[in-house]
Amino acid sequence: MSFSVHPTAIVDDGAQIGDGTRIWHWVHVSGGAVIGRECSLGQNVFVGNRVTIGNNVKIQNNVSVYDNVTIEDDVFCGPSMVFTNVYNPRSHVSRKSEYRDTRVRRGATLGANSTIVCGVTIGAYAFVGAGSVINRDVPDYALMVGVPGERIGWMSEHGERLDLPASGDGEEAACPATGRRYILRNDICQPAPD
Repeated sequence: MSFSVHPTAIVDDGAQIGDGTRIWHWVHVSGGAVIGRECSLGQNVFVGNRVTIGNNVKIQNNVSVYDNVTIEDDVFCGPSMVFTNVYNPRSHVSRKSEYRDTRVRRGATLGANSTIVCGVTIGAYAFVGAGSVINRDVPDYALMVGVPGERIGWMSEHGERLDLPASGDGEEAACPATGRRYILRNDICQPAPD
């Protein structure tokens, strides 16, 4: 076993956990979970049975990753952010057969106290601002804020805001930290060809 588990944490039999992953205080990992290498699960994190988490994922304190959530490599989940898996829950109605799939693509950031309503895909390297509510798919590199979340711009892979309009065609900008160039084509942001 080449991952670390705090003595207060519970890891159910059957959970698959990658090398170098750190599981902190009062975490509960269910037996069907698959967690990659070099992840960090902060205090009071819950991971459901039908959850897949990639490599180098950082899940901060007080996050519950419920069934039918897939998190790809290099994702950051901020403190107390929320995933759901039932769109219209009622205490007296069982809807376990109606769970909706949620996918968070590589490199995305989900800010503190943000809420991801089930059934959406968060694009690669997208950035969801703190406290935002996401109820529809988010494009790659999009900067989303508000309730409900609205695209207000674009972010680089390095996590810097790009000097691009929220929508457009043909505009280009460079990441202020790395100099890598990005281009906006038909309201879609992507790295510019080399």
